[in-house]
Amino acid sequence: MTATPAIAVEKLNVFFGDSHVVKDLSFTVSPGESYGIVGESGSGKSTVLRVLAGLNRDWSGAVAILGESQPKLRSKAFYRSSQMVFQDPYGSLHPKKTVDDTLAEPLTIHGLGDAQARIGRAMSDVGLPASFRFRYPHQLSGGQRQRVAIARALVLEPTILLLDEPTSALDVSIQAEVLNLLTSLRHARKLTYILVSHDLAVVAHMCERLLVMQFGAGVEEMTAATLAARAPKTDYARQLLTASEGFRRAG
Repeated sequence: MTATPAIAVEKLNVFFGDSHVVKDLSFTVSPGESYGIVGESGSGKSTVLRVLAGLNRDWSGAVAILGESQPKLRSKAFYRSSQMVFQDPYGSLHPKKTVDDTLAEPLTIHGLGDAQARIGRAMSDVGLPASFRFRYPHQLSGGQRQRVAIARALVLEPTILLLDEPTSALDVSIQAEVLNLLTSLRHARKLTYILVSHDLAVVAHMCERLLVMQFGAGVEEMTAATLAARAPKTDYARQLLTASEGFRRAG
C-alpha cells in the first residue's frame, strides 16, 4: 500500500495581474523526503512555496498537505504541521524581540503549554546555547540568526518545513554548517522538506529528488543521483547544471 503523500500539488496556477507565474504545476512529496525546487530567478519557485505556506491565497488547482485538501485560508492546525524558514534571517526576525520572545510567540498563539521546555529543546536542537535566549538579533551573527529562525519553525514541532533559499543570505563559510544542521534535524525529527534554491549544489546536497522550473512551468523532475551523474534529460536542466558548475569554478 502506497503511503499518502506529505504534500501533493495538482495543476497549480498562479497569476500576478496579467503574468502567468506558475503554470499547471503538479508534483508530490513523500513523508520524510527532502524535495528540491530549482530554477533561475523569476521561474516561480518561491511563489510555489508561498502557496504551500498559505502566504499566497490567489491561486487555482489543488494542494493537499498530509492527506488533507487545503483551502486558500488555512486553519491554525495547518500552521502547527507546516512551517516556513525564510531566506533572510535579518528581515524575518523582529529587531526589538529577544530570541526568547521570538520562540515564545508561536507557542502563545497556539495555546501550547510547557513553553520553557519547548524553547529549550528547539534551541538545543539548532545548536544555540541557553545563554542566547535573551539576546536580540543585532547581537547575533547571520548564521546564529538563521538558527533562531529554524528554531522558531521547530518550536511548534511541525512535520513539514518549507525552506526558501535558507542559506543564500549567509557567508559561504557558514552555509555548509546550516545545511548540515537541516539535514541532521530532518533525520532526528523525521521531517519532510521542500527546499527552494537557485543553487544546484545545495539541492544535490540536501534532496533526494528535485523539480526544475522555467518560466513558471515544471521542466523536468529528476533524482539527486541523476543530477550527480550529470544526466538531465532536458536541454534547460543541462544548461542550468553547466551554468551552476561554471559559476562555481569561476569562484
